[in-house]
Amino acid sequence: MPDFAVYPSLKNKTVYISGGASGIGAETVSAFAAQGAKVGFLDLDKAASAALAEKLDADVAFEVCDLRDIDALRTALGNLKTKIGPADVLVNNAARDDRHDWRDVTPEYWDERMATNLRHMFFSIQTVAPDMIAAGGGSIVNIGSNSWWEAGGGFPAYATAKSAAHGLTRTMARDLGDHRIRVNTVVPGWIMTERQKELWVTPESIEKQRARQCLPDLIEPVYVARMVVFLASDDAAMCSANNYMVEAGSI
Repeated sequence: MPDFAVYPSLKNKTVYISGGASGIGAETVSAFAAQGAKVGFLDLDKAASAALAEKLDADVAFEVCDLRDIDALRTALGNLKTKIGPADVLVNNAARDDRHDWRDVTPEYWDERMATNLRHMFFSIQTVAPDMIAAGGGSIVNIGSNSWWEAGGGFPAYATAKSAAHGLTRTMARDLGDHRIRVNTVVPGWIMTERQKELWVTPESIEKQRARQCLPDLIEPVYVARMVVFLASDDAAMCSANNYMVEAGSI
């Protein structure tokens, strides 16, 4: 693993991350903790959350929360504020790329997928933005996906939600920009999380992915986390309303 940059501007900053117990979220929690930030994360998996918090020798707090329940989300964010202070950085990471056939989708399933992959992003922003305004600035990072850029099939509700995350970024960057709050999207390609390896990685799918990428190496979650950390730092002070790709040139 290479030596990664340290951003002095992130030391003691307060960072909230959704879906922080595993995958890209856990790498992002770890990356901010290594910067000396105060990190709080939300996740539905209590055991995995506790294990990660115990593993990290840092100032890390977590709240168990079903992000589909907006009242519970607001309560959990309020609890993080009590524990570690108001957010300087918000990372809207939580999502599930469950596969589904378009012929089988019901209105109820569609709405549940939007609640899982999109709706909580907006309401998290709505909840934390007033504190960022009071502080004179902040950084919000929404995690998108290149699945819809590649016209990937097999999960129309997920792809729709992830494409909408880019629209959310653009409009909120405009609405919050006067307050020096930056809003950006990080766009992962196919990231080799444990979930992906368990469910969908096969020798054939890996070779197909390598053929799509300009770079030959598979993408580990840490590289998505590094882009998020950069966008949260003062080094990215003039970056807003844009997409930052971490997909090895696969579009």
